[in-house]
Amino acid sequence: MTANAPLLELANVVREYRIGGETVRALDGISLDIAGGQFVSVVGPSGAGKSTLLHVLGALDVPSSGSIRFRGREIGAFGDDEQSEFRRQHVGFVFQFFNLLPTLSAWENVAIPKLLDGTGLRATKPRALELLDLVGLGSRAEHRPGELSGGQMQRVALARALVMDPPLILADEPTGNLDSKTGAAIMALLADIAHGDHAVVMVTHNAEAASTTDRVLTLGDGRIVRDESAGTALGAPEPAAAAVGHP
Repeated sequence: MTANAPLLELANVVREYRIGGETVRALDGISLDIAGGQFVSVVGPSGAGKSTLLHVLGALDVPSSGSIRFRGREIGAFGDDEQSEFRRQHVGFVFQFFNLLPTLSAWENVAIPKLLDGTGLRATKPRALELLDLVGLGSRAEHRPGELSGGQMQRVALARALVMDPPLILADEPTGNLDSKTGAAIMALLADIAHGDHAVVMVTHNAEAASTTDRVLTLGDGRIVRDESAGTALGAPEPAAAAVGHP
């Protein structure tokens, strides 16, 4: 892993929600840097703020206060169109439930972000096939999701996340529905992607999967309570129980 300048810089990020007349602080002053070439896992109990952190990193949600900079640019200052452009050009999302379109073939699902960006289907196909080869599914390019296993669908989703060659990959429980062997293969692919000079941030409940990443961030009560990198633990001990909050 190379030591690069930060791709993302977070400073005192707070995210609050109003739930049932009560204010819940899902993120409570998060500050950290994330570099390209780094595979980061985010762990912690339910309600700790893991998914909220992923959403604000990908501009799917906006902090209530604090700063998130991507290559020096303040994400929170983007208008709606700029946020959409940022997500399309700079972020690849990998979700637990794949979100593939059932009527499209594997390669067509991979091509979707390019189509949304205005590239024609014919022009996109070679890149989509190349990425399916990368994830070991070149022979399944014409198959629809209903003809694929869970692990194969997750690989298609991963290829789709890469089609725009985004510097940031955000993965929310990408191995949650997979058997251990397939999950390990997905983890190896994510590690290869990260070490190819992308930043990969993954939310997981799987402690074994997290232990294979370059850095483990443990969240509790909306705060980073432990930051483990190269075997060094920083910060306070992990809390015994989670506070009630937004996931």
